[in-house]
Amino acid sequence: MKKRLTLSMLGARDWPALLLWFGLSAAVAAKELLVHNMNNYIIFKHVFLHVRAQQPLYIPYPEYFDVNMYGPLFSLIIAPFALLPDAAGAFLWVMANAAFLYIAIRQLPLNRIQQNLILIFSSHELMAASSYFQFNPAIAACLILSFTCILKGKDFWAAFLIMAGTFTKLYGIAGLAFFFFSRNRLRLTGSLVLWAAVMFALPLALAPMAYILRTYHEWMAALLEKNDKNYRFHEGIVLQNISAMGFIQRVFRLPALSNWWVLGPGLLLFFSQYSRLRWKEHPRYQLYLLASTLLFTVLFSTSSESPTYIIAFPAVCIWYVLQPATKWNNALFIFILIGTSFSHSDLVTPWVKKNIVLPYAFKAFPCLLLWLILVYQVLRGQFLRLRPS
Repeated sequence: MKKRLTLSMLGARDWPALLLWFGLSAAVAAKELLVHNMNNYIIFKHVFLHVRAQQPLYIPYPEYFDVNMYGPLFSLIIAPFALLPDAAGAFLWVMANAAFLYIAIRQLPLNRIQQNLILIFSSHELMAASSYFQFNPAIAACLILSFTCILKGKDFWAAFLIMAGTFTKLYGIAGLAFFFFSRNRLRLTGSLVLWAAVMFALPLALAPMAYILRTYHEWMAALLEKNDKNYRFHEGIVLQNISAMGFIQRVFRLPALSNWWVLGPGLLLFFSQYSRLRWKEHPRYQLYLLASTLLFTVLFSTSSESPTYIIAFPAVCIWYVLQPATKWNNALFIFILIGTSFSHSDLVTPWVKKNIVLPYAFKAFPCLLLWLILVYQVLRGQFLRLRPS
């Protein structure tokens, strides 16, 4: 009871959540800009520049390290920022991503205290994503808002968010997990088809059809190639594939283990949650499935990196604020907070990071453990017996 009262006091006012959420991201963005460390933003900016110049999107360029992995639609999303001076565009890009996810969390069917706690506990993970000028906060926002729009009967806009996320980073397709919450699935299906056509065609505002068609084909080829590289972690890639597959391959020293030995059972467990659709109108079932979807999207993608966990960590917080006040739940949450959110930060000693966290993709393990618990709770209908926090 004391724990819940303490958390209620922490989340009672908005200003701590606002300060941590936007303050940490603004501070880390400014810090990186001062040392001109904004490689990801330069990649993003050049998606717009390359589409406008009809140049290949998925090859290396001397202006930056690494290669672009976003779809041609992304060129229009980044355009307003790319037209600004780099420092201004990069800073506003970070703050826009933070604001978009903030708005999404505020739309969750939770009380103000619960929303504030999610923002407070997720702020460190957002800061980590912001330090890399990541687009992942916006992907998380698309998934959460597609969920809330469907619950509110706004299927047209839910479809818009799902397709916008899909045509930029593919992760947005996970929003289809909420399809059965729709009260008008025919309208949702029609809206998905409409928005898919619109999103496919929008880049034509910058380049001709032949170029756009070729770029979509090259995007699929680039994603397949990246997946293959991430899978072959034993060749030196340790900052990629921070997923359930990567964790199991590294811990058990099974570099040749097919992803399907992990992804297959994961898919079966995920879809098993729909066996409880008779509770689809139950708010806790809906929120549990949202949390499960956000976790699954990251845990079962070989493209998951440390900054990708801004998609998963709000799910951890959603689960936590829905739980009763027990020592077990507190201990599990603290373990995930340290093991996932803080494991790649300076709060962890260099030895632990170098010898445990990075080589074994340890960041995935706490979230994987929680996801399995969450699926178990759904299958057992445990949420039906929970009293409001």
